[in-house]
Amino acid sequence: MTIKSPVLVLNASFEPIAICQARRALTLLVKGGAAVEESHDVLVWRNMRMPSVIRLSRYRKVPQRRHVVTRRNIFARDLNACQYCAVVFPSSKLTLDHVVPRSRGGRDTWENLVTCCYTCNHRKADRTPEEAGVVLIRMPRSVNVHTARSLMRTQGEDFPLWRKYLYF
Repeated sequence: MTIKSPVLVLNASFEPIAICQARRALTLLVKGGAAVEESHDVLVWRNMRMPSVIRLSRYRKVPQRRHVVTRRNIFARDLNACQYCAVVFPSSKLTLDHVVPRSRGGRDTWENLVTCCYTCNHRKADRTPEEAGVVLIRMPRSVNVHTARSLMRTQGEDFPLWRKYLYF
């Protein structure tokens, strides 16, 4: 456990709203803005343990936010699976593919980017899926409130202490 370890942040109503670094969580705890719900066995200072789940002291209205199109978010949305061959790879073995190639006016949007392995990306090259003779497993969509919560659940699969808060 390091100062950069992920911590699940719950609203005062126990609704999961974010994942932050342990450093930010510790700041909230020290300032009285949050309370520890779950912690690791690692001591940070005297009798304070490294938090795993914190709950905000006051209810915060969470605005609808737009999720930024990033490589990491696209991989999370597609669950690290190539959208042409359906094989799951580690992030280091994946790339992003533009459904409509950039050379043909394709943009960097949620609806035009998919996770792809290097082999399938090379096979598709600078063509549309129809021209390349490949089929998308799932049509790419933008992230909304429901898929954002699903992404948070996916990130939380590695943390057993988070399960009861993420409604598995």
